Order: sequence, then C-alpha cells, then structure tokens
Amino acid sequence: MDKKEKFITALKANEASIYKIASVYTSDAEDRNDLVQEIIYQLWKSFDTFSHKSSITTWIYRVAMNVAIYHLKTAKRKVQTVTIDDQVLNLNEVEHADQEARWHLLRHSIDQLNLLDKGIVILYLEDRSYEEIAEIIGISSSNVGTKLSRIKEKLRQQISKQVS
Repeated sequence: MDKKEKFITALKANEASIYKIASVYTSDAEDRNDLVQEIIYQLWKSFDTFSHKSSITTWIYRVAMNVAIYHLKTAKRKVQTVTIDDQVLNLNEVEHADQEARWHLLRHSIDQLNLLDKGIVILYLEDRSYEEIAEIIGISSSNVGTKLSRIKEKLRQQISKQVS
C-alpha cells in the first residue's frame, strides 16, 4: 500500500472523529467544513512524520485538536460558546422527556467550558482512557484526572445553579 492509500484508509477510519472535533470548535456548517479541510490538509502535510509511537487514531485526534485550537486563535474570533449538537455525541435517541431536559442542561453547561476543557470532556464522553486523552492533549495522565475532576465539579456547580 502506498502513502496515498494508507492516508486515505486512516482518514476514512477516523473521519467521524475529525468531524466531531470540527463541530465542537466551530459554530456553523461553513466554518466546520473549512476547519475539516484545514485538518485534512495538515494531516496530509505531516503524514510522513507520523512515528507510530502512538496509534494513528491518537495521532489524528492530536493533530485535529491542535489545528482546531490554532485555527480559532489565528482567526481572532471571539468564541464565547460553541454549541454541541446531538449528532456530535451520538445522542439522538433520548427516550424520556426528563432525560432530554437533563441532556440539554448538561450540553448547555459543556458549551460554557473553555476550549481545552471542552475537548477533554468530548474525549472523556467517547470513553477514551486517561492515557489516550493525555497523549492527545499533550499532558500527563494524572493531570487529565485532575482536570476532569475540576471540570466535573464546575459542571455540577453550573447545573445546580440552573436547576435552583
């Protein structure tokens, strides 16, 4: 398999992850599509440097998140909140109205987080291990645990304020 075929195979296997990351860090379809294109371009550009020290999925996540964060910083946009739609987290099938209300409350609270914390939460909600999150984000596993504890507490506080 040549370089192009390997890249396309890796890209197809991780396409949903790229779209999730782009959706989390943008507010509309046009920006999301631009960001997806930039992520794919950067992945292709750096594909030769992939060292196989981690899985291809971890490497793609890391590149995609770095590109998304850099894209927002260089665009000098003021992004207060970014909406996470149900499709992003594959939560389309909410069975009860009470569950739906709780989900909207959680989603609203996640939208209030800063970009890095939001990325950590997305990875956590995808059942990524602390080690995987650490590798993708570029911090230690223990720091991931600490950050997640703080994020969870922040979410609890935000939700309790909104409920009361």
